Parts: sequence; C-alpha cells; structure tokens
Amino acid sequence: MYTLHLSRPFYIELKNPDRRKLMESILMYLLFIVGIVLIVKGGDWFVDGAVWVAEVTKIPKFIIGATIVSLATTLPEIIVSTIAAVEGHGILVSEAGNYMAASQDKVGMAIGNGIGSVVCNTAMILALSVIFTPIAIKRKEFAPKSMLLVAAVTALFVFSFNGSFTVAGAIVLLLIFILYIIENIRSAKNQPSESDTERPNTDKKSVTLNILRVIGGAAGIVIGSQLLVNNGSKIAAAWGVSEAIIGVTIVAIGTSLPELVTAISAIVKKQASMSVGNVIGANVIDTTLIISVCSFIYGGNLPVSAQNIYLDFPVAMLVCLIAAVPTIIKKKFSRWQGITMLAVYAAYLLTVTVFLDKYLALFGI
Repeated sequence: MYTLHLSRPFYIELKNPDRRKLMESILMYLLFIVGIVLIVKGGDWFVDGAVWVAEVTKIPKFIIGATIVSLATTLPEIIVSTIAAVEGHGILVSEAGNYMAASQDKVGMAIGNGIGSVVCNTAMILALSVIFTPIAIKRKEFAPKSMLLVAAVTALFVFSFNGSFTVAGAIVLLLIFILYIIENIRSAKNQPSESDTERPNTDKKSVTLNILRVIGGAAGIVIGSQLLVNNGSKIAAAWGVSEAIIGVTIVAIGTSLPELVTAISAIVKKQASMSVGNVIGANVIDTTLIISVCSFIYGGNLPVSAQNIYLDFPVAMLVCLIAAVPTIIKKKFSRWQGITMLAVYAAYLLTVTVFLDKYLALFGI
C-alpha cells in the first residue's frame, strides 16, 4: 500500500509534461480546423452579401463571378498571405535569433498560399466542375481574362527566377490586375442585364441583414486566417516540413474552400458560367494582388524558394494553359481538360509531399 501510495503521484508528475504536450498538440490542430471553419463560413456570408449587392445593381452573372464573387471568395487568401507577409517582415526587422530563416518561412507560406490556391482553384475546383458539367463559353468574354491570367503567372515566374520577386515584378502584376478590372468593366458595359433573375428585396431588413453578412463574414475570415497562419506554422514545425509546403497544400486548400463551395453551388443551380468566372477571377487576384501586396509589405524583394521556382510556378502555368488555350480554340471546356488537370494536381501533391527532395535534386538543388 505504501509503495502504491507513493508511486501514483510520482507517475502523474512524470506524465504531466507529456500530457501537456499532447493537449497543446490537440489544441493546435483544433484551432487550425476552427480557422478553416471560420474562413469558410465567413466567406459564405461575405459572398451572400456581395452577390446581393451585385444583383441589386443587375450585373450579369459572368461579371458577378469574375469580379464580385471572385474578390469575396479570394478574401481568405488575401488575408492569410498578408498576415504571413506582415509577420515575416516583423521577424526580419526584429534581429532576434535566426530571424532571416524564420522570416523566409513566413514568406514561404504567403507565396505558397497564393500560388497554391491558383493551382488548387484550376486543377481541382475548375477541373471537377468541367468533369461533371462540360461548359460552353463566350470567347469574347473568356479569352481576355484567361490570357491575363496566363500573363500574370508567367510574369510571376520570370520576375522570380533569380530567387527573389522584385518590385518591378510587383508593379507588372498590379498593372495586369488593373487591366483585368478594366476588362471586366468593359464586359459589364457590353452585356445587357439578365432579365431572368428576380430583383432581390431592398427593404430595410434586407439591407441590414446583408450589411451584417458582409461585416460578420469579413470578421470571420480575418480571425480564421490568423488562426490558420499561426497554427499552420506550428504544424509545419511539428511535422518537420517547411511552411511553403504547408502553404501550397493544406493552407491553400483550406483558403480555397469558398471557391469550392461557390463552384458546387453554381453547378447545382446550373449556372456553370459563374463558376468559371469565379475561378478565373480568383486566380487573377491570387496571382496579381496577393503576391504584389506581399512584396510591398515585405519591403521590396520577396524571397522565393527553389520549390516555388522549379515546381509551384511551372505547374501553375501548365494548368492555366490547359484550362485556357483549348477552351479559347473550341469555345468550350471539355471533360478531358478536367481529367488532365486533376491528374496534374494529384501528381503535384504527391511530388510536394513525398518526392520534393528528389525532384529538386534533378535541378542540382
């Protein structure tokens, strides 16, 4: 009895550090999941409010998808990458510990989230949409926007090839973003409003509800993004992988969930053109606005990893070309495009998570 009495508290004392570490680990994953939930729900509310505004003004569906919905559903990526870039810049100027490596890790998550979302949006979300519902497009509307997307991804690759994304590159991306907005305004002016959509309520209750949706949605996205970045960094450390890998995989997929929800909703409602417009618009914003803003926040040249240069950017260019060129030629998306893009995405994820070191070794890295 005496031995048992002494061993019990001693056993608990020994196990407490392990138990505390386990609880911290569980909390880390839980907060990461809560961050994703807040982003998805916040994005849903924000999109509802934004679409209400668009419908009140009678903007055509494709333009709603390419501008209003795209900006709304891309807000998670913008906030997540901005927070990561701000934290990276803060670490860079702190002069504490291995600040350069820690700063580049944060930037790696910012860039990884931006370009990873482009790959995810195109090679998973758009691919699945095309596989389930082959989509006819209007070349006059689709061609300029898709070519701006290809130009943006190409510019990102070219201006990053020396290992850092330059201020000149950021300016070029911002110019492409401005051209994209101008193109959308031109398209909106040239298209009549669609008469088959009922005008939404504009009474005091509806106005108040949709304002609250926008504010509440934005708050959810901001809080969720902070949780995603902070706990994503901890997960990367726990797994022993770079934050860039976390950025292009679980963070990119998590922040792309609003686009996935929007795409599924558009397919169910048989409004596939909105899904295409949303994906193209989100990709242009991810490539032009997010990366350039992160560059300015960081203070100039944005560090770019070998993974970004030799894998992430080329894959993004490939899937964007597969999505754009055949579609412009044939005036429609075909199932083979969706299947091909999905296969590329599967190979990309496998390379990032399993064979990254061997892949980079092919380039002497």
